[in-house]
Amino acid sequence: MKVSLLHHVSIVTANLELSAKFYCDMFGLQQVSRPPFKVGGAWFAVGPTQIHLVANSDGTFRSKSTIDTDDTHFAIRVEDFEATMRHLAAKGFREDVAEDDPMRLLVIRNGAAGFPQAYLLDPDRHVVEINAVA
Repeated sequence: MKVSLLHHVSIVTANLELSAKFYCDMFGLQQVSRPPFKVGGAWFAVGPTQIHLVANSDGTFRSKSTIDTDDTHFAIRVEDFEATMRHLAAKGFREDVAEDDPMRLLVIRNGAAGFPQAYLLDPDRHVVEINAVA
């Protein structure tokens, strides 16, 4: 078997409208068409990959209200890390707030990964990593 690419990441949401707005506003993602499944959802293009939001208030959600970089997460690579940090700051994300603040931004500019990384929580407390080529 030869895997050609990661097609999509599917994440559950308790509030589809709020989560869809988050992914559009924070990352500028464009919604793409989605088949008429029985459950609500929204699909977003991220290059050749997609993020699929699935409306399922009984789904599996993180119980932590803090960013844990060792917990399940997915990463979005951006072209300009510092411009993205300014964009997120303009949207209200900050490094200097309490760990359990939903607007907390954890930034690691020179970490072991070898490229800059930032972490934040989406409205359902899913950890999202943002990174860029060093």
